[in-house]
Amino acid sequence: MTVITSTDADFQSLISEKEKVIVKFYASWSGSCRLLAPKYKRISNSDDFKNITFLEVNAEENEAARKLVGVDNLPFFAAFNKGQLVGKENTSKEEVVIALLQRLTSQ
Repeated sequence: MTVITSTDADFQSLISEKEKVIVKFYASWSGSCRLLAPKYKRISNSDDFKNITFLEVNAEENEAARKLVGVDNLPFFAAFNKGQLVGKENTSKEEVVIALLQRLTSQ
């Protein structure tokens, strides 16, 4: 599945309209964010997570989305089920992101 770039303008509607959503918050200056980007894209194409919508949000440019989730460091991941925040992780480790996605899939 394609990773959708989201902004403050469409963030609320995307997390509300889609049943299961994972969001990656990043900053363009962050080396950890840049290193994780291709892995996140690869994970988004996995059949294991085909029912999950993958978003990415530039945390520097989208303050409302960042504050809604409580982003405190980058990269930061948030999982939503039917518009409700059900998990979040501050990590640059692929296995932690996969564990968050597996918890989301099982809900």
